[in-house]
Amino acid sequence: MRVVIAEDLALLRDGLTRLLEAYGFDVVAAVADADALASSLRAHEPDVAVVDVRMPPTFTDEGLRAAITAREERPGLPVLVLSQYVEQLYARELLGSGDGAVGYLLKDRVADVVTFVEAVRSVAAGGTVLDPEVVSALIARAPGDGPVARLTPREREVLGLMAEGRSNAAIAAALFVTEKAISKHTSNIFMKLDLDPDDDGSNRRVMAVITYLQA
Repeated sequence: MRVVIAEDLALLRDGLTRLLEAYGFDVVAAVADADALASSLRAHEPDVAVVDVRMPPTFTDEGLRAAITAREERPGLPVLVLSQYVEQLYARELLGSGDGAVGYLLKDRVADVVTFVEAVRSVAAGGTVLDPEVVSALIARAPGDGPVARLTPREREVLGLMAEGRSNAAIAAALFVTEKAISKHTSNIFMKLDLDPDDDGSNRRVMAVITYLQA
């Protein structure tokens, strides 16, 4: 699996490169700024990009903007964004296209190597992965009206775990219930969020997460 890494801190950039290579990824480019990221994405057409949100010269959202632009040029380009802080707006903007294959993790999560590597693989495979702290922030800020308000507390809990990129089996294990029970909850979520039953399951999961973010 071919990866492009964009991180301005040399030590972290090198660490990410070594970590992913140790798990069988082919890091085709590791760059330090948004311009180099854009060039590398066009030149290498990677399977996934791991991108820091804040990059030179202003250290605000250059990495995020470069990632969004790259996804406009190549719809569905898998991008996993790393951020130092929980920023709901970043998650919303990244997911705005509805194409899936995106992730937003806090940098601290990289220390959990297995979780980080699984997130990279999930995003590369077309999944949507959100950091648990981001999900918690979204739950705390959600208003009392709109489609998400139709969900029961348990359904909101399931949707929050879905937003973290967990499968039905993983959600069932986390909530100590059967996978059949989670399948019923997800069906109710899709129905209450008015998601097209003719869509495939993976697309409806992405759209459910987007609806959740836009609540």
